[in-house]
Amino acid sequence: MIRRLSSNPENLHLGLMLALTFSTGVVDAVGYLGLDRVFTGNMTGNVVILGMALAGADGLPIIGPVIALLSFMLGAVIAGRILRPIKAGWTHRSTSLLTTVAVIMVGLAITLLIYGGTPPKPQEYIVTLFLAIAMGIQAGTARHIGVKDVTTVVVTSTITGFAADSRLAGGKGQPWFRRAAAIFLIALGAGVGALLLRLGLGWGVSLSALITVAVAILGHVGARQHATAGSDAN
Repeated sequence: MIRRLSSNPENLHLGLMLALTFSTGVVDAVGYLGLDRVFTGNMTGNVVILGMALAGADGLPIIGPVIALLSFMLGAVIAGRILRPIKAGWTHRSTSLLTTVAVIMVGLAITLLIYGGTPPKPQEYIVTLFLAIAMGIQAGTARHIGVKDVTTVVVTSTITGFAADSRLAGGKGQPWFRRAAAIFLIALGAGVGALLLRLGLGWGVSLSALITVAVAILGHVGARQHATAGSDAN
């Protein structure tokens, strides 16, 4: 199956980015429900929460969203710096960056599973920091791979395109499958993350880690097979 998909990298990359979109939904559910209402993937949510908290709204966190925002930006800077010199698409650097994300997620998952419950505030902030760095690296890598309408971390622009390009809005056609799939999968991931949270904070992170590992492997294998097929054709 990978060999067939590698002959069409666009479809392979779409599938892998949709898998990461689902994973982001899981991680954001863990962050919001298990880490004191903090998003580690969807930075729009953090900006809104932070704005309301700074305006004096009761019970909203400030430190967590700030840590998540800065850490996410750091992760995106790392990805941008590493990927900028090379052409868009999946390369060995994409694999390396997503492997880094997977390593961070696996480390956090093991730590949280061993710990068992929700960590106290100082450790909770450390979990938020590393999750947000991982999501920033993932988002920067996905941006460079360049699958249209699938950023893996947010679907607001996807929802806008889905509605604005619909027949109700006078549109004549759109990539409805990828847009609908991205919206559905991030919501499904959030639901699955909320359910896994009942078992413990580490289970949702474990699922996201497993997905990221699989995406890194499949993307790398697909890219290598596509490069081999291209060299054989020449």
